Amino acid sequence: MVRAPDSARLIDVARALLAGGVDCVEITMTTPNALRVISDCRKAVRGALVGVGSVLSSDVAKEAIEAGAQFVVSPIFRPEIIATAHEASLPCIPGAFTPTEIAHADQAGADAVKVFPAGRFGPKFFKDILAPMPHLKLTPTGGVDLNTAADWIAAGAVTLGVGSALVSRAALAENNFSEIERLAGEYVRIVADARAAKSDD
Repeated sequence: MVRAPDSARLIDVARALLAGGVDCVEITMTTPNALRVISDCRKAVRGALVGVGSVLSSDVAKEAIEAGAQFVVSPIFRPEIIATAHEASLPCIPGAFTPTEIAHADQAGADAVKVFPAGRFGPKFFKDILAPMPHLKLTPTGGVDLNTAADWIAAGAVTLGVGSALVSRAALAENNFSEIERLAGEYVRIVADARAAKSDD
């Protein structure tokens, strides 16, 4: 997930992420000119899935989809946001926190559920939730970094939402896209190794 105080460098960020092996880029609506950035990224960064994040209403979801977003992510659960994404045949990942909220989001058709803020309880929270509801597809946002990425996968996360631990303000300020590419590669390697270890269990 990419948050930035300005939008000028986000296409270069998306290219760096893709070069590092991360082919799914979420542009948050908190980014200035987010809709234009989504549209520009779709045109300029071939091979990457470009989605929208921080979506709080179905109207915003619709605008982002019209701009070219290929998936919709929200920090909250609103059934109408899921419906808007699905009407466009696009996946939606709403946010939830409690087991009841997560179950409601799943029942409303969420393609996966973004557990936010996941860092509040850590990977064990996923194990606890998945024990009675193993069918759920969970992705953590908050508390995901190079030290915890493998633990989240081992706990049952289907994917990871990584923000400033991957695209830091310092790297953005310095236009250090090679560092972003390097970190992307590290995350890809860690996730692949963790999935392989999990499949061997």
